[in-house]
Amino acid sequence: MAPRSFWKGYLKLSLVTCPVSMVPATTDNEKVRFHTLNRKTGNRIASRYVDAVSGKPVDEDDEVKGYQRGEDEYVMLEDDEIEAVGLASTRTIDIETFVPRDAIEWIWYDKPHYLTPDDPVGEEAFSVIREAMAATGTVGISRLVMYRRERSVMLAPRDRGIVLWTLRYGDEVREEKAYFAGLDSDKPETALMKLVARLIDERTTAWKPDMVDDPVQARLLELIAAKKKGRKRAAPKAKAEPPRPSNVVNIMDALRRSVAAEGKPIRKR
Repeated sequence: MAPRSFWKGYLKLSLVTCPVSMVPATTDNEKVRFHTLNRKTGNRIASRYVDAVSGKPVDEDDEVKGYQRGEDEYVMLEDDEIEAVGLASTRTIDIETFVPRDAIEWIWYDKPHYLTPDDPVGEEAFSVIREAMAATGTVGISRLVMYRRERSVMLAPRDRGIVLWTLRYGDEVREEKAYFAGLDSDKPETALMKLVARLIDERTTAWKPDMVDDPVQARLLELIAAKKKGRKRAAPKAKAEPPRPSNVVNIMDALRRSVAAEGKPIRKR
């Protein structure tokens, strides 16, 4: 059963408007979650805000946003002041511009959502916008209030629907040059490249979702099931020591041994 939409509004392109609904394309509902308990009573521990100086609890009505401008000095902002600088409409995805699909690199992608028409009457308008983007190889760029913040979003056609990606803010993405600029730019030897290519070829297979299964999650569920049945917990396993690289590494020799371990003979050059 498809999950219920968590957002409903309108998709707008110039004078064309259609009602749409949206759901996150990913979920963490199956993730094992824990509460913090009082070991003595078994009761949950409640968290609360306290004044950092007096240590006294703060009433919800007295909580206010603060922007730090100096040590122990803040500018207070009320909720209505913050809302006043936001978008005029939080329920309309107004496509402001289009860019080539490959112009936005993966590092800007944040969270995907499925966007679908919410009314049979508006389905034609939705389909026209989707198919036109697919035919031109473009994606739409808009702004939307989501998760309590105004965000730039990208709309990409996919199958019979549209995937809406929230995009990361500019100050969230670090420049790669700061990390990669000092790396050696010389290309590796051809012989080394051939051996690594053989390893890649041996290990290349079709993508399957179970490649990203979480084994720790599965073991946690087994542990919880055992505790429910009153079994004693097993002794913790010793942590594996990380491999220690040798000071001197013969790359060619290591690659030859790796290829040999894959089960195919190595032809001599």
